Amino acid sequence: MTTPMVRARRREVAALVMPSLIPILVLSIAPLVVGIALAFTDARLVRKPDYDVVGLDNFARLAGNSLFWDSLRIGLIWTVSVTLLQLVAAMGLALLLNSGLRLQGLTRVLALVPWAMPPVVVAIMWQMIYSANGGPLNAFLGGIGLPGDINWLGDFSTALPAVIVVGVWVGMPQTTITLLAGLQQIPADLHEAAAVDGAGAWRRFTSVTWPSLRPIVTSITSLNFIWNFNSFALVYVLTEGGPGGRTMVPVLFVYLEAFKNRNLGYAAAMGVVLVIVIVAVLALYLRSQFRHDRTEKAR
Repeated sequence: MTTPMVRARRREVAALVMPSLIPILVLSIAPLVVGIALAFTDARLVRKPDYDVVGLDNFARLAGNSLFWDSLRIGLIWTVSVTLLQLVAAMGLALLLNSGLRLQGLTRVLALVPWAMPPVVVAIMWQMIYSANGGPLNAFLGGIGLPGDINWLGDFSTALPAVIVVGVWVGMPQTTITLLAGLQQIPADLHEAAAVDGAGAWRRFTSVTWPSLRPIVTSITSLNFIWNFNSFALVYVLTEGGPGGRTMVPVLFVYLEAFKNRNLGYAAAMGVVLVIVIVAVLALYLRSQFRHDRTEKAR
């Protein structure tokens, strides 16, 4: 039987939680529900909207849209590449920042600069760096005797790798700071004990540092995967999906379908598919990580 004290405590908890739940419901849950509902209609972006329920017609049409599935393939390549490279680069930078260098505070602030810059500004800056006519990158390559006339963002073979590099540069700071915070929580005694036992730098990293950082790596990698998969502004300003659709990530494809072709219902169906893909990939990743953690604990 619930006592008055328990009921009062529950009301207090509800009163504290509701202010944070309301924005989530209004800004996240409600748009998601509306988007899912639109996916089953023929809604169009017009001044006087008038649409009917079409059931699964949008999804049936989408199943035969090879351009969308190609953009999904490109999006997964972009997302996985950027996420993994961000982790590797951020881990190296975090270890460096945690090694007691001089001017360490200033270095940490400078490491955050790419993350603090608006994506549009970053894209314009990198467009100038990648410029085929007088860009710093081509000028440097030409100065050391390599081809200095490469159209980095306009060539089929270099456009996607060039955009991936920008994505890694932009997202690396937040991963670096997260990993650095984790490194600072590892007791120095563990490293000292491993060193006394004769473990080298790599052995200490694999036996002490990496196991301690695994929960943090799992969390930040999952978040980075979602952020990178949903990346829009950076790719849009850099290439607008070109050349020839080589950098047409799925979010950009959905945007063009909704606001250029004005097919809201069809674009909403694409959005539903993207949500399912993100949830499925993350579920598989997290399941493998949790299974590995249970196996390690069982040992």
